[in-house]
Amino acid sequence: MTSKLSLSEFRNRIKENLDIGSLKLKLSPLSVFTMFGETSKPFYGNYDETSFRLTANSTITPTFYILKGKYKKVNATVTVNYNIVSPSKFHKIWIKFFPILACIAVNSVFFFDSTKAPIEVYVVFNSFWIVSSLFSVWYNKRKKRKLEEKFLELFEITKEYSE
Repeated sequence: MTSKLSLSEFRNRIKENLDIGSLKLKLSPLSVFTMFGETSKPFYGNYDETSFRLTANSTITPTFYILKGKYKKVNATVTVNYNIVSPSKFHKIWIKFFPILACIAVNSVFFFDSTKAPIEVYVVFNSFWIVSSLFSVWYNKRKKRKLEEKFLELFEITKEYSE
């Protein structure tokens, strides 16, 4: 993908729109302590002369994805190669399997309870669980898409499609 910006403009935009810091700290539960700091810049992360690692700069609704990539000057344009990844393998597994395991655990508590919950409890709980799980999946995908859109817009990057 190519950017319409020159290399110096690209680096200046990174510098102006990035709060420098550790992504591990930003994506951990300890990031709640930074909620009273300045968040006027849209991205959080770090960069150097050829690469960057960033995420959305939000404490209330964090994006659990990292946009990492490399940039270089090729001929007269800046070429940018990036990927959007999960912070860790554990995070990816947790997002996929936690709703299933929690649903099984709570349903087994209902089932093995000596008072035997009425069927309405199962229906209400499982309906709520399915709706909230689907909303969570949709919301995470939306946050990932918004992170990419903001990045492409801010750095004036055009996608090249090959057929």
